Amino acid sequence: MRLALAESLRQRLPLTHEERRRHARVKVCLFGRYMLTDRRELPCQSIDISPSGLALIAPVEGEIGQRVVVYLDHLGRLEGEIVRHVPNGFAMALRLSPQKREKIADKLTWLVNRGELGLAEDRRHERIEPVHKRVQIATADGALHAGVLNDVSLSGASVRANVQPSMGELVTLGATRGRVVRHFSSGFAVEFLRLLPLEDFDSQIRL
Repeated sequence: MRLALAESLRQRLPLTHEERRRHARVKVCLFGRYMLTDRRELPCQSIDISPSGLALIAPVEGEIGQRVVVYLDHLGRLEGEIVRHVPNGFAMALRLSPQKREKIADKLTWLVNRGELGLAEDRRHERIEPVHKRVQIATADGALHAGVLNDVSLSGASVRANVQPSMGELVTLGATRGRVVRHFSSGFAVEFLRLLPLEDFDSQIRL
């Protein structure tokens, strides 16, 4: 069943209805945020998703053809244009590389089968490996330390360092404040006090 679903998500369907959908859509309810060209960030909820498009419940529908950046739990950052309005929201065509489309198809298969197959929960926010890895760490006592970022998500980061602040301690990574939530052998993980802005969340991010 899982392989059949994955194949159905990837295949090109000879459909003739108005959307000319290139991939089968699945109904998946994921929460997230989206940003229109005016840079406002607003909450949203997915209605259905495919590797080439998605429909969202959204408080501001935007204009047809308008660029949108969306961040959905489990799927991460997606970009595209609004192609039509739906009740209480809009549908958008996604601009993705072939590799990203494959990744989305696999993730949708995982999400659909998660409950049925008893699969473990995945991390809520997608993590990226930043290009700019070196970061300054300011601990609660005001001391400064050098660190190296392992990965970053909208809500937190993992950092390698010679210092290991106490669990729950407030620290600053670069200019971003957070709280230590986990220790590991070569460093620690931080949960940010505020989610990072969508517009800044890519591999070039600097904390």
